[in-house]
Formats: sequence, structure tokens, C-alpha cells
Amino acid sequence: MPGPAEPRVGGYADLRGYGAIGDGRTVALIARDGRIDWLPVPGIASRLLFGALLDEECGGRIELHPEEPFTTERSYVDGTNVLRTRFTTASGVVEVTDALVTGIAGRLPWMQLVRRVQGVAGSVAMRWLVAPGDLLGDEGVTRFDTGTVPLIRSGLTNITLTGSDIGREDPVHPGNGPATDWGPDFRGAFSTSPGSRHVLCLAGTEDEPIRAPDPVIADPSIDRTLHGWQTWAEAFTWDGPWPEQVLRSTLALKLLLFSPSGAIAAAATTSLPESRTVDKNWDYRYAWVRDLSYSVDAFLRFGLREEPHAAVAWALKALKRSTEDGIAVFLDLEGDPTDGVHRHRAEGWRGLGPVVSGNAASGQLQLGVFADLISIMRAYTADGNLLDGASSDLLVDLADRACRSWPRKDSGMWELPVERHYVSSKMGCWQALDAACSLNDMGYVLVSKRTRRRWEKNKRLIRAWVDKHGWDERRGAYRMWKGSRELDASVLLHTVSGFDRGERMSRTIDALRGELGRGPLLYRYSGMEREEGTFVACAFWTVSALACVGRLDEARQLMDELVATVPNDVGIMAEMVEEGTGEFLGNLPQALSHLALVQAASVIRELS
Repeated sequence: MPGPAEPRVGGYADLRGYGAIGDGRTVALIARDGRIDWLPVPGIASRLLFGALLDEECGGRIELHPEEPFTTERSYVDGTNVLRTRFTTASGVVEVTDALVTGIAGRLPWMQLVRRVQGVAGSVAMRWLVAPGDLLGDEGVTRFDTGTVPLIRSGLTNITLTGSDIGREDPVHPGNGPATDWGPDFRGAFSTSPGSRHVLCLAGTEDEPIRAPDPVIADPSIDRTLHGWQTWAEAFTWDGPWPEQVLRSTLALKLLLFSPSGAIAAAATTSLPESRTVDKNWDYRYAWVRDLSYSVDAFLRFGLREEPHAAVAWALKALKRSTEDGIAVFLDLEGDPTDGVHRHRAEGWRGLGPVVSGNAASGQLQLGVFADLISIMRAYTADGNLLDGASSDLLVDLADRACRSWPRKDSGMWELPVERHYVSSKMGCWQALDAACSLNDMGYVLVSKRTRRRWEKNKRLIRAWVDKHGWDERRGAYRMWKGSRELDASVLLHTVSGFDRGERMSRTIDALRGELGRGPLLYRYSGMEREEGTFVACAFWTVSALACVGRLDEARQLMDELVATVPNDVGIMAEMVEEGTGEFLGNLPQALSHLALVQAASVIRELS
């Protein structure tokens, strides 16, 4: 049903109010009032010319809305990442279709946003504004008058705007060249009528020339983009429960797949706060090996081919950058290591800074990465794909390193600053060796009997270690780390891995929900209720764990509750949900949240 767009607080919309569109290279976030508050140009990790999400005054935004009060109703066009918003006013009804479009031959070599405005009923006065900013840089923004179309430049990024019947309102400006005296904004106004059609088109490039799109060509590019998404969705195979939610989460994952390299971004944003009181703002515009592993598994479950292959190719690059001390936990979307964390002057969403680029987890030892990488290859080969010789040799080396490394302390899945003997990390090393043994059984990696015995021996040693040091009988649960009384929801992942589907894991589920649970939701580990919101993925991991230990009715009931309450009105999920208010916290769309939903539905289908 139509409803009023939520009022902005200090110019900032609620995080739960954003829909996302993308083109395989960048992602735009659109609020319920039609304003685009996030759009890196031309890629997810590129310059943020439109970043009002993190700085209302200086971040940059793209507005498009009726001039009079309105209510909105929106949804994705079925089977696509194209968003349609209907504005209803006292004067009439207008529909806006937003897409980051593709070309005739597929993904365009430049970023191109097209906003189609169609009059439905009555006459609606519309106003628009394209106001670029410079959120994370210090290059400034300059507007040029080329004599044909205006051009905006910031550093190496160029953008231009064209349109049809959009009533552009440019100030009078003498001559050509820089126009720094009148600002870089584009603006205009027009009125709709039944059947009228208006097109606003923004294009952007980085360190290369730019083509000003012809709006006559740009308009049908939305239809071409719709067809492309729907063709992809037709190849999506799912005969299980919650089909709408599973497809929508898979489409959200497609938004985060960086098609130039095959990497999968952890999220489309940086610095959205995980807490309203504690400084916990991180940059997730990178590719984590862990998330990529789960994504490959998800795509393979749905009969998709290109996405898993591209992700596996990217993962092999990560393997080649590994050292004897550890494997890269994450890389940038091109496959290169990052250069640390940088703070910026922006105030942050609703003033809850800092705003950062880069991530401090680089260089950490995380033993679970062994499982992530080898499990990718097990799922990939089980789907009928073949490994080359170099990849097979790399996997053998990884399994051998897991044997040597599992007794070490690490930073754990949660990238903690203090290295400890985290129980879920040991379980992850067991999973890595189990996957390596499976690859050997299938003939994809060839090793001597001595090597195979070493893998089997270390699997037994890890299980004995977990039995002795990882189980707390007084709490009736697996502990977070050796000697700890704390609990950690990441051990739930090792029901799906097969480490434990018995009584101990069943008791652990109950202990976790008793201490960390808030209704259907769950905090990550002990003490996090004082620092951040509930972690969305953990709630869906609970669903998978319940199913794996044989509690299917409880799993289905929890899943029903989660899919009805956690995603927003268009199916997008953030990293966290605030206890009590239900508001989103953390970066979005969050790959791990959508992956956990897909995994939970898949596990229930397989075990039912």
C-alpha cells in the first residue's frame, strides 16, 4: 500500500528505507522519497561523487520527486534489479523507473544511470537536482560548459547529464571553460500528464573519455536492461520454500558481483555505523574470501555457471598472494592488497562518524580462510567443473598448511585484535581438511598415501582438541575460545560443514539463543549487546543449524519469522538490526546477510 516517505532526520533517511540498483560494477542506493544518496562512479570502490548517505551537506545527491506532498509505493520489476517507485499526490500519479543500464552487447564501458518518469494520472509538477560532491577525496568538483552538454570533473572522474523533456534550468554563463563561479549542480522542473514520458540520464567514467548518452537511446535501454535481468532470472533454478525471498537475495548478491574481475564485494558501502554509541564504522567495499566462498556455493545451488567460475578465478588470485604466514583475508575488487585505513572529513550518517576507506583486517591470520578456499573448490568440482594442474597443487599446499597452522592462535572469523585459540577457527581447519580429502577421493587432487594419512590424522587431532578445549559442559555449549566462558555464534556454521550435527551442537544452539538471542535475532558473541546491533547472518545461521541437528519444525518457524521481519519492503538487508527499533545498522546491501538467508532455505530444502 502507498505510504508517506519517512521524514529525514537532519537530511538523512533511515537505512531501512533504501533500495539498491546496479550494473555489475557499481551500486546506487535510492531512498523512499526517490533521492539517490549513494552512487560511486563508475565502480563500487570509485570516487564518491554522490555520497550524501555519509555527509548530507557535502556528499552529493540526485533528487527526483513531486513538488507537492506525496506518498510512495515501490517494488522491483519482477526478476530484476530495476526499481519502480510510484508517487501519488493530490494532483495526480507519476511512476519513476530507475536502472543502471546495460548496452546492446552487455555491460556498458561506462556507468549510465537512467531515470524514466511516466505520467499515470492527472498532472504532477516534478523537480530534480543532480548535485555532485567529493565525499572521500580532496580534488573538488568543477563544472565545464562544452558548448553542447555540461561536463563535471572530479579528479579522474567525469560525469555528464542529458535528458528529454526534463526542463533543465541552467544559469546564464558566458563562454566556455571552467564554471567554478556558479557551482557544479544540474537542476530542472517539468510537469507530467497521462502517458507523458521524461528521461534523465547520467553517465560517468574514470580516467577515460566520456560519451554523452543520447536520451532517445537511453530510454529503451531500461527495457533492454529489464530483459537482461529477466533472462538471467529464468536460468535461476529453485524449487524450494520461500522462492521470492531466495530469488531476491540472489539478485542482491548479483548487485555485489564486480563483473570486471569476478570478485564479490562484502557490501556496497563504507562507514555505516554498527552502533549509535560506539565507534564501529568499517569499509566493506572489498572482496572477502569467506563471502566469496559462500557465494560460489549459493550460485551453484541455483544452476548458475558464469558467476561461480568468475569468483573461483578471482579466488585463485588470492591464493597466489598467500604467504607462509597466512592467506589474504580480503583484497580489493581488482584482486590487489589494500594500503591500510584512511579517515575522511565527512561527518558520517546522522553524524555517526568516522568515515573511512580501507579496512584494518588486512594482514590478519584467520584460520577459517583455509576452509573457505578449499570448500570453494570442492563445491566447484562437485558441479562438474575441472581443476587445472596448478590449482590442484595449490590446494594440496593449502591443506598441508592447514595441518601446520591449526594449533596456532588467530584473529578468528570476527577479525578480533587479540589472537586466541578460537574454537570456530579450529573447526574451520577441520572443514578444510575434510574438503581436501573429498577432492582427493574425487580424483581432483592427487597426493601420496603419506599425505592423505597426515590430513586424516590432523582431522582427528582437531576433533580431539575441540572435545577437550572447545566444549564447556557447565554451559552446555561450545565456547568462544580456549579457556573462555563466552559464546560465539560462528560455531553454528559447523553444522552445515558437518563437524557436529549432534547433541552438543543442539545444546549450543539453545545456549546461544538464551544468552545472545533477542526474539528471532542473535548477537554475534558474548558482550556485543553493549556495542552493536544484532547480526542478521547469525539469525539465519541459527535456522541452518536447527535444521542440521534435526529440529526442522523450529527451523521453518524461525525462517518464517525472519523473512517476514528482517528484509525491508523491497527485500534488501543490512549487516545488523537494532534491538528494539528494528532499524538497520551497518553497511548495505550486506552479502553475508543475503547469503545466510539463501543457505538457510537451501539447508531446509535438502533436509526436508
